[in-house]
Parts: sequence; structure tokens; C-alpha cells
Amino acid sequence: MPKMKTHSGTKKRFSRTGTGKFVYKKSGRGHLLGKKKAARLRRLRQKGVIPSSFDGRMKTLLPYA
Repeated sequence: MPKMKTHSGTKKRFSRTGTGKFVYKKSGRGHLLGKKKAARLRRLRQKGVIPSSFDGRMKTLLPYA
């Protein structure tokens, strides 16, 4: 059976934790940070977690993650 291809855009944006969850970096931290509230920036600093209902889709896109 041939090897499965990893989706290139997905591998740049998502990673897998040790417990098997998929995480991503939240958007909105690139520039224009002075006008954003400190609480908002603290929230954006944390990693986002993909819901477990998307696990099947993520395993298709990242078969070796």
C-alpha cells in the first residue's frame, strides 16, 4: 500500500500534543497590538484546541502526526 500524503497547509498550522489533541496558534497577534486590550492579547497567547469531533478529518490531513 502506498504512503499517504500529508496536507501541506495543515502541517504548517496544526500540531499534535502528547495526549493526542490537535492545537493551533490563534490569529490576531501579528501587528496592530497597541489597540487590542491586554486581556484579549492574553487569550490570543494561548494555543487553540481542535474539538475531538474533528479528529477523523485531522487524521486524514495529517496521517503521520
